[in-house]
Amino acid sequence: MGQWTFDPLPLVGGAVALVLYAQGFQRLRSRGTHLVGWGRAALYTLGVLIGVLALVSPIDTIGEEKLLAVHMLQHLLLGDVAPLFIVLGLVGPMSVFLLPADVLRSVGRFRPLRAVISFLLRPWVSFWAWVIAMGAWHIPAAYDAAVRHPAVHVVEHWSFIATGVLVWVQILDPSRHRRLSQGMRAVFAGLILFAGMVLSEVLIAAHPLYAPYLHVAHRPFGWDAAEDQNRAGVLMMAEQVLTFGMVALLLVWGHVEQVEREHFSPPPPPSE
Repeated sequence: MGQWTFDPLPLVGGAVALVLYAQGFQRLRSRGTHLVGWGRAALYTLGVLIGVLALVSPIDTIGEEKLLAVHMLQHLLLGDVAPLFIVLGLVGPMSVFLLPADVLRSVGRFRPLRAVISFLLRPWVSFWAWVIAMGAWHIPAAYDAAVRHPAVHVVEHWSFIATGVLVWVQILDPSRHRRLSQGMRAVFAGLILFAGMVLSEVLIAAHPLYAPYLHVAHRPFGWDAAEDQNRAGVLMMAEQVLTFGMVALLLVWGHVEQVEREHFSPPPPPSE
């Protein structure tokens, strides 16, 4: 029903991402095994593999030609799941060591690029970048254009990856910059979840919106266009509850424990 495409762009991009991590991992391990563990490397590798498979596996061809729900699965893997594991793999010193030292110094000296990165990493800029990317690409005209024009489709996919990384950087704070407190990171994740829920509800409640899926011959599972779109909305809602919702709950739990330690811990015994 679907085909493997082996598109060179995601394959090369995935290979470059893994090579960058490997050199940073090796440099950090030479300084001490406690600085980065194999678990972090496994999470990062899993994230890269999920992103690549979303673009070269039958998920891509089935999503374009047959099922909106599978196309939504691809978008969620690229914009939420793959970036989550990639950023988890960068928690700690690896967030700095991902780029070779010479490249990192060049980026630091190039003020326009440094200014752009600093701007994008502002919490509300990251938030609105994700919301705009996710919302705008699901406007029917934009969605249909991406399906019909390969170059537009590539831009769509990379915008999902980039904005996904931005929001997970805010939520997980891999480099410990503390742009947001733990409690505010929980709020940030909750707001992302709410924004995704709005789009999910539109897909569930609206009549079929996307022309390429209206007259698909031999649609899998016997779904019509309305059922397919409904499943796409439910899938988006379920995935984001499991990712953003779960992380928000964990952050709230950690925030409550921190407050309890700071304000309700018993005073130390008086010294004799």
